[in-house]
Amino acid sequence: MIIDTTKVQAINSFSKLESLKEIYGTIWMLFLILILVLGITIGVLVIVWLEREISAGIQQRIGPEYAGPLGILQALADGTKLLFKENLLPSRGDTYLFSIGPSIAVISILLSYSVIPFGSRLVLADLSIGVFLWIAISSIAPIGLLMSGYGSNNKYSFLGGLRAAAQSISYEIPLTLCVLSISLRVIRRDIVDIVEAQSKYGFWGWNLWRQPIGFIVFIISSLAECERLPFDLPEAEEELVAGYQTEYSGIKFGLFYVASYLNLLISSLFVTVLYLGGWNLSIPHIHISDFFEINKLHGVFGTTISIFITLAKTFLFLFISITTRWTLPRLRIDQLLNLGWKYLLPISLGNLLLTTSSQLLSL
Repeated sequence: MIIDTTKVQAINSFSKLESLKEIYGTIWMLFLILILVLGITIGVLVIVWLEREISAGIQQRIGPEYAGPLGILQALADGTKLLFKENLLPSRGDTYLFSIGPSIAVISILLSYSVIPFGSRLVLADLSIGVFLWIAISSIAPIGLLMSGYGSNNKYSFLGGLRAAAQSISYEIPLTLCVLSISLRVIRRDIVDIVEAQSKYGFWGWNLWRQPIGFIVFIISSLAECERLPFDLPEAEEELVAGYQTEYSGIKFGLFYVASYLNLLISSLFVTVLYLGGWNLSIPHIHISDFFEINKLHGVFGTTISIFITLAKTFLFLFISITTRWTLPRLRIDQLLNLGWKYLLPISLGNLLLTTSSQLLSL
């Protein structure tokens, strides 16, 4: 039997090339994840600084101003302080559940960032069920809060965890129905396709105008999912001391705040891509884009412009969320549940029915 050494060498070189491609792909994916985590961390620090400055302006007081220029390093200083504080454990609590609860709350929200598109080709995981994956993963976060409340062996903490679970279930259903109303308008259920469907008429093509009822319900539900005022019943200090985080200290205590701001940031990003046109400049093609080709930019400059536009719209919605927190009073738990089940759920169902009827009539 004669073996062709040339063919054997070609097969070996091909297998080596494939192995190198796999290694390169893995390294590139890890690099992208690192860049995304770094960007998320900077975004959270900026949101904390913005909230302190905006709340100070609303309440006519001086905000952070000593830690760095304009106080921009105050959030970093607070995080460093929590990192070196003593980590206390309840003597009669479940230390296993007590320890992993904050981690589950943070990791479940971090995974949702993998499906956020910052451009037409700038998304970590381009899935056809991306937005529904966000809803599914974000529903895991209240389980971490419930585990934290139960593991604390504290009635206030346990009530806070139960409230977090009840609130999440109450407002996830209207949120999902609003997303379903939008996804009915595109062939694929891909977030990139949803954004591209809004780019045809510029500013007037936003889903904000096509789904005004869904937009309002989505905003209210997302604020409730983030447990922001006026929906922060799981940690109502006048009723539950600090809710599920009563027994926590050190970095675990800080993880709950990180999870809250991560959830707020990703909710604002989804409002941007679902209702505000995403990375598109929102200028109608007929007026400016045909002349300057401003919506058809590619390369590094186009990617930078896409990221800037997405973040600008995101921080505009963040400003509204922060202002809402420091303007409206907290609801009671019965008012919160009544709003979710008696009002938002029927309204979102009616909106879905109207959307489905209009799509059937347009066929």
